[in-house]
Parts: sequence; C-alpha cells; structure tokens
Amino acid sequence: MAVKAATANKDVTIINTGCANISSVKFALQRLGAVVTVSKDPKEIASAKRLILPGVGAAPAAMRSIEKRGLINVIKQLQQPVLGVCLGMQIMVNSSEENDLGNDKNTPCLDLMPGRVNRLQVGTRRLPHMGWNQIQKTSNSPIFDGIDNGTYFYFVHSFAVTQYENTIATCDYGEQFSAAIQHNNFIGVQFHPERSSEAGAVVLRNFMSL
Repeated sequence: MAVKAATANKDVTIINTGCANISSVKFALQRLGAVVTVSKDPKEIASAKRLILPGVGAAPAAMRSIEKRGLINVIKQLQQPVLGVCLGMQIMVNSSEENDLGNDKNTPCLDLMPGRVNRLQVGTRRLPHMGWNQIQKTSNSPIFDGIDNGTYFYFVHSFAVTQYENTIATCDYGEQFSAAIQHNNFIGVQFHPERSSEAGAVVLRNFMSL
C-alpha cells in the first residue's frame, strides 16, 4: 500500500461538537505529525486550514449540540477541506431517519450535500455493523490515494447514507451503502480512520495533503 506524504502544512482543527470521542482522532493525527487544535470557537473554525467533523452517538443529539454551540451556519460556510467521520459524515447530508421522538419524522442535518441517512437493512445479520469490512472505490477522490479496492476499514454504525451520486466508496453489509461521500470541499467517511490501522493512517495523511 503506497503512503502519500503530507504537505509541510499539517494544521488540523477538530470541531468540538460536544458529541464525539475526540481524543482518539486527535492522537491518531498527532502520531502522523499533525498540529492539532480542538475548538468550538466559530472564529477559529472559520479560519482553520482544514477541519475534521467527528461524531459519536445519534444524529438528533449531535444536531442539537451543534446548534446550541452556534456552529451550524459556520460549518455551512466553510470553504476549506472538511472531513466528516462516522456520525460526522452522516450529518453532512440533508436528513436522517434516526430520531429520538418515537415517530417517523426525519432529523434535519447540516445539508452540506444531498443525501439521506437510513437504518441499515441487514436481514438476519446483527446491528450495529461493527468490525472490519472492505470498501470499493467508485471515483478517484484524492482521499483514497494509495488505497486499493478491497481494503479493510473499521466500522461501527447502524445507520448509513444510501449509495448515490456523491458516493465515492461503498461497503456491503446486508446491503450496499456509502462508505465515503464527497461534494466540493466536504468529504465524509463512515468508517473510523483513527481505528483502521495503516489504511486509516493513509486516509488521514491524504486529508492532511489537501
């Protein structure tokens, strides 16, 4: 597996959404030589070189936390590279069927690109989809430079973005879903690169080169 060297500027800002395990992402970046800032300050976020949007848990709680911190409009206006990880990827799209109201109302997300999050339909398989699984690239995004089709990444999720025009990689677990999406400067990965060994390190290095 080829490893792409990062550029001299290795500044990465992790958006502190209040709903993520930031430490593991931060340590993974620092191991690669990144200069990491964790911030919930709108001005720091707006002026960052590149950003990571992490997320753990449920979409409704994540969106409430981001709204409470006054970050929704800030994130929408970002022009620099932004990488969404796991739930951070899911909330990049229009909406999610995940809600905590006990009804079928969708949760509005950040609307950074089209797309919808649905509960995985896995038949007799177990949810969450947890563990190592293979991806298949569907476009030539630089985020996957040096990554071959069939490479394994680590997943933990029960909801996923349906495959569509912004999908840049897919994965199969009972059904095919978006393992990664991209629109303009916004990139999302459903897997956890910080937990995906050397393959995850390659993805993070590629991001630091954008």
